[in-house]
Amino acid sequence: MSQRVPLSAVLGLGITQIIGYGTLYYSFSILAPDMAAQFAWSSEWVFGALSAALLAGGLTAPWLGALFDRIGAGRVMTAGSLAAAVALTACAFAPGRAAYVAALIAIEISANLVQYGAAFALLVQIRPQVASRSITYLTLIAGFASTIFWPITTALHSHLNWQNVYLVFAALNLVVCMPIHAWLSKSATSPRQVASTAAPHVEGSLPPARRRLGFAIMVTGFSLMSLSSSAVLVHLVPLLSGLGLGATAALVGTLFGPSQVSSRLINMVFGKNLPPLHLAVVAAMLIPGGVLALLFSAPSMPGAMVFAVIFGMGNGLLSIVTGTLPLHLFGSEGYGKRQGKMMAARLILSALAPFVLAFAMQNLGVAPSLAITAALGGLSIVALISIAALR
Repeated sequence: MSQRVPLSAVLGLGITQIIGYGTLYYSFSILAPDMAAQFAWSSEWVFGALSAALLAGGLTAPWLGALFDRIGAGRVMTAGSLAAAVALTACAFAPGRAAYVAALIAIEISANLVQYGAAFALLVQIRPQVASRSITYLTLIAGFASTIFWPITTALHSHLNWQNVYLVFAALNLVVCMPIHAWLSKSATSPRQVASTAAPHVEGSLPPARRRLGFAIMVTGFSLMSLSSSAVLVHLVPLLSGLGLGATAALVGTLFGPSQVSSRLINMVFGKNLPPLHLAVVAAMLIPGGVLALLFSAPSMPGAMVFAVIFGMGNGLLSIVTGTLPLHLFGSEGYGKRQGKMMAARLILSALAPFVLAFAMQNLGVAPSLAITAALGGLSIVALISIAALR
């Protein structure tokens, strides 16, 4: 029994991850133009506010990661659902720019409490010896977040203003996610109990003397991938419009989610014996590869479709390897704290991505901005390949 994936926990977390990413991340790019109009800001300033919020979220992540290990990720996620509901409500009722930015910061901090970093830590705490498989199954379900929430946000926004859309999303976090997280926190084994029971810890494959350097290199690779990914995803619609592909935005959006899911499904079926480090290198190649496909094929619709598939597959695998590679290299001991540090580095480095890309598109043009994004993503390949030398 101990070797089986805890399917009920994976399914429950799948639902909360779809809502968590859909309400706290994917909805922003659709609602941002109305937010900018509301506060008489340019779009660059609204994305600058998002960058500031991501940076603040990154600064709190190491502390949150230690909290996953100390009191259990399930309890943290339960509090996080409440915090997300409160933060979304505060944003909806923000009377001015300062209150709006403060609420955005609260949203990003609460996102760290309920999204992948916390969910992966919870799966490691529930059953460490099958956590890699559990993480793969979870990312397979959660990959539908963009496919579900881009159309939902657009449909809601056609009838409601952005404030009321955020209030609906606050209710989802409170009514759906919070009870699931509360249930999981009761059914999960606490970190202290795991240490005292027969549930074995997973040992890391990297020699202890090389772990500090290995962790720094791994985090650098993941951060560069996240930077490229978040910059493009947040600006997907304006990027496509700037390349003369505005009409394909909906098509690209519908292909992106299934591509994420298909890459995870292919990995689950055919990649069971593929080492996490090899999978990470594949993901690192796909993300800038997708950006280059868009850059060199625009304004071709088939080219945009190829971009959506390649870029989506890269993002799908990135979500898996950020959970499985740290477990493989460093083991399950202190996994939550490690996830916190990793989240911090990725968020801090990619916090400026939305603002910088908006600024670059305005001043350099869309094509040069995309080329720079692809080059930064390409550096992640070098970083991850170099980890093999440490072993």
